[in-house]
Amino acid sequence: MQLPTVEKTTYHDTFFDQLFIRLFAHKMSNAVGERSRQSGYDGFVELSQKIMRGRNSQQQQQLVAVVLQSLVPAPVLWGIRTFFSPTQLVCELNAWFATQLFEWLVGPCEVQSVEIKTATGQTRHQKSNVHIKKCRYLEQSGCVGMCINMCKLPTQQFFTEKFGIPLTMTPNFEDLSCDMVFGQVPPPLETEDAYRQPCLQECTVLNEALACPKVRT
Repeated sequence: MQLPTVEKTTYHDTFFDQLFIRLFAHKMSNAVGERSRQSGYDGFVELSQKIMRGRNSQQQQQLVAVVLQSLVPAPVLWGIRTFFSPTQLVCELNAWFATQLFEWLVGPCEVQSVEIKTATGQTRHQKSNVHIKKCRYLEQSGCVGMCINMCKLPTQQFFTEKFGIPLTMTPNFEDLSCDMVFGQVPPPLETEDAYRQPCLQECTVLNEALACPKVRT
């Protein structure tokens, strides 16, 4: 599969964007035990590639989980998980905060209305979908495996299990957009289109496999 033939997006990171990038890169560097030769967002992506090398998909996800948990103190996670159930308001607030805090990572995004099924099987509409217009991380890495193992699955697990707020992320590999739906329990990966997604043409691990080999290892 070929990445969309559009001009690569140019980002102008603010001072706070650069702080977040350095913080995440520092945590990743500590977790993997290696340093990046590059700076800024390029270095952040390079560290992601280092995490992938020599590790299967489960090991990659576990290492990212360590990084995510190192960013939020355990008492804070416990407090949110214990005292805040995933009500409509909580899910909508999480979506709003995500658009404010993670634009440096994924690029421009906005909150949209979405229909979700609750744990009781009921359907409700709420503004808890974060629509990422064109994911910066996916565009720069050009790798399906990095998207799924380094972002989608560990992030879903982190919010669902550690925060107690279900999250489902659905990347679109055609236009590089993504939808993050807070309040929606993530389905098994094997049932999603992402599981059968072939490598993108610009992926560094591109081969003739029908589905990205980094997802199933």
